[in-house]
Amino acid sequence: MSRPTKPHVTARPYESFESLMKRFKRAVDKSNILKDLREYEYYEKPSVSRKRKLAAAKKRWERKRQETALPVEHRPK
Repeated sequence: MSRPTKPHVTARPYESFESLMKRFKRAVDKSNILKDLREYEYYEKPSVSRKRKLAAAKKRWERKRQETALPVEHRPK
């Protein structure tokens, strides 16, 4: 896996510190560094990882099924 590049922000002339920090935070979010950090913070056993991914897939499937389901008044009797 390739290492992500560090977000780099240079200050523009007469730019406030707040706007500089805002751009930096946006660059960090875009690079997914914090997401990767949280992912590797603790070791997750392969069985736990499989269960988590399976639960997420079931949740996505249920949500998709609910969206495509007919409303109650249009269901055949």
